Amino acid sequence: MADRVGYIGLGAMGAPMVENMLAGGLEVVVFDKAGTAGRAPDGATIAARLQDVASRCETIFVCVPDGAASLTVAEDIISAKDRQVRVLVNLSTTGIDAAGKIAALVDDAGIAFADAPVSGGRAGAVKGTITIMWSGPEALLDDLRPALETFTGNAFFVGSRPGQGQAMKLLNNYLSAMAMAATSEAMAFGEAQGLDMKTMLDVVNVSTGRNTATSDKFVNRVMPGTFDAGFRMALMEKDVSLYMEAVRAAGSPDKLGNVLAQYWRDGVGAFPDGDFTEIFKLVKGD
Repeated sequence: MADRVGYIGLGAMGAPMVENMLAGGLEVVVFDKAGTAGRAPDGATIAARLQDVASRCETIFVCVPDGAASLTVAEDIISAKDRQVRVLVNLSTTGIDAAGKIAALVDDAGIAFADAPVSGGRAGAVKGTITIMWSGPEALLDDLRPALETFTGNAFFVGSRPGQGQAMKLLNNYLSAMAMAATSEAMAFGEAQGLDMKTMLDVVNVSTGRNTATSDKFVNRVMPGTFDAGFRMALMEKDVSLYMEAVRAAGSPDKLGNVLAQYWRDGVGAFPDGDFTEIFKLVKGD
């Protein structure tokens, strides 16, 4: 494993991941098209252009909003003069089809590729406890574990085919989105019956209805009224939509998913720049 790595994308997840990489002893060369100097953690090496990262690093991690952005990053890396890149690890949620396109593109350029989306939110990125869902060469995962362990809590090998990591991430986020929507409805019902939210959560969290929304999002983000989980409503809607596209392509059951997808479309309509925990406001009619 090289001690120097590149990192593209310094948003809500990317910046704290880089901080943990630096704390773990890695040299990290960073770039973000939204403005690298204003987003780069202290100690990171700032690149003026994305291509400069590609000319200085053999391994590059990417964490950008979607498949289109990831494809653009891959194209820019390939086009770099004096390119040193041998490994590209995409931590982004791109969807299955986009992961396959990116894999084919970089493979033609002689670059090893891992489709390795992450879960855990900004809080997990800050704590260094995020989960990686790796699909790609298993031997490459083993080689990169020392670097991955600087910013993750778990790195799971889920398959060798690019896109399998995306499938794992999308089903995970589907379950997370369902938990948030269902808990919002349940809490609204309970309040209509005169129940106190804290009491409801205390009971549910030691009972069979417990889920990540009841144990984390409602306790830490909704009940205090901060609505600051660090994951935008639009990104959750994007992930649910990608999940539904994949479900339809696979011919898998989609009845609940169709209802859930509409929930999040409505959420984006009501709170276009909001945190995904604000879905509770929509349910309540606030």
